[in-house]
Amino acid sequence: MSRPADEDARYYNELAGSSLHRLAGLSDGIFAVAMTLLVLTLAVPAAQEVKNDADLGQALVKLLPSVVTYFMSFLTLGIFWVGQQTQLSLLERSNRDYTWLNLALLLAVTLVPFSTELLANFYTSRIALIEYWLNVLILGALILAAAEYAARARLFNQDNQATIIHAIRRRVYIAQALYLFATLLCVIDTRLSIGLIVLIQLNYAIAPRIAFLHRI
Repeated sequence: MSRPADEDARYYNELAGSSLHRLAGLSDGIFAVAMTLLVLTLAVPAAQEVKNDADLGQALVKLLPSVVTYFMSFLTLGIFWVGQQTQLSLLERSNRDYTWLNLALLLAVTLVPFSTELLANFYTSRIALIEYWLNVLILGALILAAAEYAARARLFNQDNQATIIHAIRRRVYIAQALYLFATLLCVIDTRLSIGLIVLIQLNYAIAPRIAFLHRI
């Protein structure tokens, strides 16, 4: 007697997306491409506009906003890559729903080069800054959603799950609160917001051995 079609579909969905290695490999590739595309926001000054060293110096000064946003976004992607890889390394298994949550995260990752170029070209615009912040907010929300789902689905090691999910929640909540505070400073000056975001990211990238900073 043949099995009903709906049972076959349910069986397939239980098998799909179970490879952590393939998910990690795809994630590495997309993060790598997004980080590489960031450099396209740095345009070499046009030769016809540069007649001497003074002109080149002025052109490089004009390029400074693009350099800052490039550096900032490289840190952004680096931080989220480390966050996702840390989460994946703590899983005992994966499933279809967890994989699709990570694919949604990777979709947000592919938008970072656009957000970066928009902010580089309009770094004094509050709308451009808010769009960049929204991109970071979505990244944070999705990496947390993936962790929360993994906890509910018991994908983490059960002996350490409470510690893992607490650490991830703390990291995401504090980071997103800091990014929001930095973004709100745009009411004064968007460059102040950008500067503070870079400092926040440097703290997460370097993880200085200072009690207060190391805990956030």
